[in-house]
Amino acid sequence: MTTLVSTTDTVTRDALAVLQPGFTGTDAPDWLLRRVGEGLASVGLFGRNIHSPEQLAALTARLRAERDDVLVAIDEEGGDVTRLEVRSGSSFPGNLALGAVDDVDLTRAVARELGRRLAECGVNLNWAPSADVNSDPGNPVIGVRSFGADTGLVARHTAAYVEGLQAAGVAACTKHFPGHGDTAVDSHHSLPRIDVDLDTLHARELVPFRAAIAAGSKSVMSAHILLPALDPTRPATLSPRILTGLLRKELGYDGLIVTDGMEMEAIAGTYGIERGSVLAIAAGADAICVGGGLADEDTVLRLRDALVAAVRTGELPEERLADAAARVRALASWTQRARGAASEPGADMQEGTAPGAGAGVGLVAARRAVTVTGTSEPLREPAYVAAFTPVANIAVGDETPWGLAAELARILPGTETDTYRSGSPSPAAEVLRAAGERRIVAVVRDAHRHVWMSEALDAVLAVRPDTIVVEMGLPVAPPRGVLHIATHGAARVCGVAAAEAITGTPS
Repeated sequence: MTTLVSTTDTVTRDALAVLQPGFTGTDAPDWLLRRVGEGLASVGLFGRNIHSPEQLAALTARLRAERDDVLVAIDEEGGDVTRLEVRSGSSFPGNLALGAVDDVDLTRAVARELGRRLAECGVNLNWAPSADVNSDPGNPVIGVRSFGADTGLVARHTAAYVEGLQAAGVAACTKHFPGHGDTAVDSHHSLPRIDVDLDTLHARELVPFRAAIAAGSKSVMSAHILLPALDPTRPATLSPRILTGLLRKELGYDGLIVTDGMEMEAIAGTYGIERGSVLAIAAGADAICVGGGLADEDTVLRLRDALVAAVRTGELPEERLADAAARVRALASWTQRARGAASEPGADMQEGTAPGAGAGVGLVAARRAVTVTGTSEPLREPAYVAAFTPVANIAVGDETPWGLAAELARILPGTETDTYRSGSPSPAAEVLRAAGERRIVAVVRDAHRHVWMSEALDAVLAVRPDTIVVEMGLPVAPPRGVLHIATHGAARVCGVAAAEAITGTPS
């Protein structure tokens, strides 16, 4: 454990204030509470920290006993990326489903209800929404996390999401600036590069961020991506040209700038987290997100000391660190005021609220997002569900269940399922053998991105053309099967909606 500096001087408190670390366990460890008392202004939560709403509320209350205005952040996009319901699947469809419906009142209502649940648990900063325009259908990390590939659609739903979330007293964090949609590389693993010209960036990537800024997004998250048209040498998170020149000066954004996770390989594997954090603050970032993979006191102290040392040597202007810390504290103050305003009588009423808004709005949205191609009599007998399962990207994680087997089995008891993955020997033959005479429901996720999955599906359909196909990822591949259902996401409610469509029976 490092002891480079005292923990009482102003610079050290500012260095602690700009960190958004994670931790392990479902209770706040002593070291975290101690650092909150010393000036740490934010804490990041992940699935590992949550097992129930009641436990989460107790955890956030304990943090606020140390510092009433602490920012408690979470990566709760809904849909495929959920921390509140990491072990059961989300009660809300993700962005692609909302974009497919294209009803901004519905998007606003979904975000409002999601924000209400977060606020009820004491969470006041959500690292969402994704404002990325998913212009590359092969994108391995965004996909259904985007509202879609149409710039205007993404812009209007990003704004509606920001408005809904913040109406519940939870600060939005629009990401991943200046746009992660046109990448073929996951920045969790390496540094993506987007080689498009400035005109394209302004006409496509930046439009949703302009909309989010106009809607009052309280924070924006930077992307670990290289855009040579803006800065040929540094990724956005570390680029003064992008964070200060473009976001602050050109777009006029005055809120909090948060980095994406600094432990991601795009930064950690190239600059290291200490050096990367100093460069990020110097470039114009105000808060350092770290803790998805690094979640201990030593990480916090290493980053604190790196920032203090950079100020002492003159590499990082003290005024820049102080400005960053002041923006963190200003957002914390807003969340306190917003928490009070959101709890006032009548605060849950708003103009343009979608029909079905409230606790069940997630299922309403998931049902509306389903698209069906082909015809088939409603399924009335137990089926066999073959789940063709790709490797989950890190943002989604592999803890969260997906699919529709459990939902279908509730309607049709006796329904069975098996999982098939890349490298499975003769998956089609195995599916046909296991199914026997039962109707096959083949569930896929981004079939267009996985050759093995598409080939296995074709082989099953060649023998069993009556197979029902459910695509729970990006519906790019042509519809196949006697009945093809696209859910536009793999949240639990998307599985419920698909099971209802197959059986013609509301759950």
